[in-house]
Amino acid sequence: MAKNKKDDKNLSYSELVTKRNELKKQYMDLRFQMVVGHVDNPLQKRTMRREIARLNTLIHQQDLENFRKAAAEAIAK
Repeated sequence: MAKNKKDDKNLSYSELVTKRNELKKQYMDLRFQMVVGHVDNPLQKRTMRREIARLNTLIHQQDLENFRKAAAEAIAK
């Protein structure tokens, strides 16, 4: 999993958003399975939630970076 974290930092903004959306869908499916039936690994829910939060952080960091670049360009004009 540590390797996965390093790989995520190198993804583009659109790739991060796509990966987060896929994880959110998987998380919702897992929640549904936990309510309806049996899940083999109940801790998977926690790890998925944390991975989604980590991706949200990376997305937010890129948003801030783009905002700062745009603000610097606007001031330079």
